[in-house]
Amino acid sequence: MGMPVSHFPRPTSNTGVIKVIISWNTTNACNMYCKHCYRDAGAKAEEELSTAEGVKLIDQIADAGFKIMIFSGGEPLMREDIFTLVKHARARGLRPVFGTNGTLITPDVARRLKEAGAMAMGISLDSIDPAKHDEFRAAPGAWSGAVKGMRACGEAGLPFQIHTTVMDWNMQEVERLTDFAAAEGAVGHHIFFLVPAGRAVNIEAESLRAEQYEDLLQRIMRKQAETKIELKPTCAPQFMRIAAQLGVKTRFSKGCLAGLSYCIISPKGIVQPCAYLNIPAGNVRESSFVDIWRDAEIFKTLRTEEYKGGCGTCNFKKICGGCRARAYFYHGDYMAEEPWCLYHGRKGY
Repeated sequence: MGMPVSHFPRPTSNTGVIKVIISWNTTNACNMYCKHCYRDAGAKAEEELSTAEGVKLIDQIADAGFKIMIFSGGEPLMREDIFTLVKHARARGLRPVFGTNGTLITPDVARRLKEAGAMAMGISLDSIDPAKHDEFRAAPGAWSGAVKGMRACGEAGLPFQIHTTVMDWNMQEVERLTDFAAAEGAVGHHIFFLVPAGRAVNIEAESLRAEQYEDLLQRIMRKQAETKIELKPTCAPQFMRIAAQLGVKTRFSKGCLAGLSYCIISPKGIVQPCAYLNIPAGNVRESSFVDIWRDAEIFKTLRTEEYKGGCGTCNFKKICGGCRARAYFYHGDYMAEEPWCLYHGRKGY
């Protein structure tokens, strides 16, 4: 599962709230059982949003001023109505993109997605070694299926990028995965830093700690200066500080977007600030998404950007923000200091 991002402008409402990216976990159904899944996906959940409810939700998302619509899961391609939903999103002026494991993208599926209006596919690949990827995804053949999916996208003229969840066991592979992505014709390589949520709480010990976190972000930013494809650390907002310190240009303007220009909706319609900050802001079956996005208390609090500890005093606060979900997991307070940051509000470069 992933979060493809586009070169759309960052529109604001008359309240000044930036609205760009939204992710809808369209289903809990999945053909894999990945160790790190924040949604604990596998079987379809009871009472998932219907096609009609999905269309209504897409209308409200467009009305709220969002621009990028991420179809995720579970595995979004397991929804039989996915092409209908994509077509409607595109008709409403949204940019439909995907977070998928890629194994269900046949040449025909890639063609149908492109015809429906899909603009980009984010396909998961966690290792150069097929056996390691398959073991992490708990699915034999996952690696080869993902690569076949990438190539089907390429043949259909459907842009794709690679998504890698980085752990202590694959952190040394990141640059090689970037080179692999470029060689396969990917437009980007997005590197996801583990946040303990869902099944990922069981492998928290494998997540990176402060020194590893900092080292890898520096490596990624240096690699960005060498490669033509876009590199984007996700759930590692300190990359904005490191890019500034290294003089690496990036089109991004903020590290953590939760509640500011991003939120996520569950298969049952529950809205929350991000995939890993599991605090409900509301349910689209009970209130309009427009109202939830504008009025939910958790969104209002996040928009104050009044962080605590080192995040509150840091001179990179406005471009980083620290990971709010990681702060919540380790401190029980989503406005607390980011725990895996070496900088912690020091002044100057």
